[in-house]
Amino acid sequence: MKTYYLFILSIFLLLISCKQESKTIKPGEIWADNNGIHINAHGGGILFNEGSYYWFGEHKVEGKKGNKAMVGVHCYSSKNLVDWKDEGIALEVIKDNPQHDITEGCVLERPKVIYNVQTKKFVMWFHLELKNRGYDAARAGVAISDKVTGPFEFVKSFRPNAGHWPKNVKEIHKQPVGTDVLDKYCGGLGCLPAHPDSVNILGRDFENGQMARDQNLFVDDDGKAYHIYSSEENSTLHISQLTDDYLSESGNFTRVFSERYMEAPAVFKHKSKYFLIASDCTGWDPNAARLAWAPSIFGPWEELGNPCVGDEANLTFRSQSTFVTPVQGKKDAFIYLGDRWKPENAIDGRYICLPFQFNKSGIPYLKWMDEWSLDIFE
Repeated sequence: MKTYYLFILSIFLLLISCKQESKTIKPGEIWADNNGIHINAHGGGILFNEGSYYWFGEHKVEGKKGNKAMVGVHCYSSKNLVDWKDEGIALEVIKDNPQHDITEGCVLERPKVIYNVQTKKFVMWFHLELKNRGYDAARAGVAISDKVTGPFEFVKSFRPNAGHWPKNVKEIHKQPVGTDVLDKYCGGLGCLPAHPDSVNILGRDFENGQMARDQNLFVDDDGKAYHIYSSEENSTLHISQLTDDYLSESGNFTRVFSERYMEAPAVFKHKSKYFLIASDCTGWDPNAARLAWAPSIFGPWEELGNPCVGDEANLTFRSQSTFVTPVQGKKDAFIYLGDRWKPENAIDGRYICLPFQFNKSGIPYLKWMDEWSLDIFE
C-alpha cells in the first residue's frame, strides 16, 4: 500500500512539473501579471539581478492622455520570464511641482535600469521631454535607487556630451555653425533628402549637448556601461560610454549610422560580436527592423538588413524594438521585446516577445510564433 501511494505521489509531482514547464508566451495577447491585469511596462527593459528578472517600463493610462507620463515607471519581477509579479511604481512623476523636470504630463520614455557593482546602486536612464515643449528638449534623465524595485530618486536631466566631440568627428563639424543650420529636419521613410554633414547639427549642439531621444543602455563584460540614443534630429545614433558610477556621460562617444534615421535601438552581445536592432523613424507606425553587427561597441558597424522572416516581417510583426534580454543559464538564448503601440488608447499597447534564432553564419533572426516556451532554447 505504501508503494502504491508513493507511485501516485510521483505521478502527481510529475504532472505539476510538466505543467510548469509548459508555460508559454503568446506574443501580442494580453499578458497578465499576478493580479490578472495586463502588464503596464511599455518601452521597457529587463534587468537580471540575484536570481530574478525585473521589467521596467512606462506606466500608461487610458486614451491619448496615456502618451504622456501621468504616473511614472512601473516595475515587475519574474523568476521565469513568463509569470510576472507587480512590484509597483519604481519612479513616480512629480504631481505638486509643475516646474520639475519630471512633472506630471511630461514625456518620459524607454526607461532602462542597470546595476553598478562598485557603488551598489541601481541606475535608471530614460528619454525625457519637458512638459508642454513637444519633442524639443530631447534630454536624457537619470534616477538612482538602493533597491532594485525602487523607489528611484530623480537625479538630473541633460543633453549628453556637452563640449565633447565624438571619436569619429569630421573637420566640417568643428567649423563655425552658419545660418543654414535649421531648427527642424524631416527624417524617416519617404523623407528626402537627409541632411548633409555640411548642415552640421552636431556642431550646432556642441556647447549645450547633443539631442537624446529613443535610448537604451548596455553593460559590457568588463563592467563598462554605454548609452545608445537617437541624436541629431533623429538622423544619427550616438554610442556613449558612461562614467564609472553610471550617472553621467564620460565624453567618450561615437556617431554611427549617420543619416540613417534609426530609433528604438537595442544592443546585445553574442560570441564576442555586438549586435544592434533598431527601427526606422515612422512615428507610431511599425516598419521593417534593421540589424547590424560590429567587432567593438564603437564599431565599425555593418548593417545586415531586416532580421525578421515570414508574414509581416516588413513590419517587424507590427512592433518596434525596445530591448533584447539574455536568458540566464541558457546558451545562445536571447529574447526580443518589442511594443505594439496603441496611441489612441495607450494602456492597451501589447508586447511582442520572441526568441532570437541563429543561422549557420551566426546571424540572429526572428520568426513569428503564436505561442512558444523557453524550452526552445534547450
